[in-house]
Amino acid sequence: VQLQASGGGLVQAGGSLRLSCAASGLLFSSYDLGWFRQAPGKEREFVARISGSGRGTVYSDSVKGRFTISRDNAKNTVYLQMNSLRPEDTAVYYCAAKYSAFSQYAHWGQGTLVTVSS
Repeated sequence: VQLQASGGGLVQAGGSLRLSCAASGLLFSSYDLGWFRQAPGKEREFVARISGSGRGTVYSDSVKGRFTISRDNAKNTVYLQMNSLRPEDTAVYYCAAKYSAFSQYAHWGQGTLVTVSS
């Protein structure tokens, strides 16, 4: 299984970015996909999750209303649309996959860096 995250970069506060995560080696539509982030000196934290069908989504309180997770099962890709970015959103963002809502995330991507300048 491979997860390849991309789309990070430098953006000014208030701006937008869209992250992508392309998956291979798994039956993509059977997996819940999640985005996590880790800021310098902090622990990794949950950002958003989407069910295999795409009908169920969950967000952390810190990004709710600003970020949108989506997926395209035909392209084996999950996205994270990030709007109204804040300096505190600066982090390495990781995508991850798990087989069901009740299992642990078993597969992780390599991370993509998002830097938000004030």
